Amino acid sequence: MIKLHSHHDIGASRDIIWGLLMDFGNIEAWWPENGPVHIERVEIEGSGPGMVRYMHNAGFDNPVAERLDDLDLENYIITLSIIGDRPAGLLHYQARGQLTELEGGGCRLTYDSEFIAEQGREDEARGFLLGAYELMYQGFDQISAQQQ
Repeated sequence: MIKLHSHHDIGASRDIIWGLLMDFGNIEAWWPENGPVHIERVEIEGSGPGMVRYMHNAGFDNPVAERLDDLDLENYIITLSIIGDRPAGLLHYQARGQLTELEGGGCRLTYDSEFIAEQGREDEARGFLLGAYELMYQGFDQISAQQQ
């Protein structure tokens, strides 16, 4: 199992970013419009913990399916997994994101994940995931800029 850790400070309030994360099926509300991965459409199955969002991305043969595993409303924690036909050689993936308030305003998203990849594809999987985290952070930075 390979573990990744990252964090990013966001100018928008924790409540704004938490609202976007809780609206799990509406990733298009914050995903960066001009990034290298364009979401063509999202299909939703279910609601609340256990729901799955299928992101159909331009240039991908299959949708990326993410399952909302848990929302800890008290501690601002979201847990999710990539399931089904996983990209970049991933065999297992789960992530936990937590939002904390920053003293000067804004919030910090701390993102911890673990994954297993096909043998020899670990670096590809790591690069794919870190790239996705960067796009997530860019999207939240765009939300922050719109708030100002």
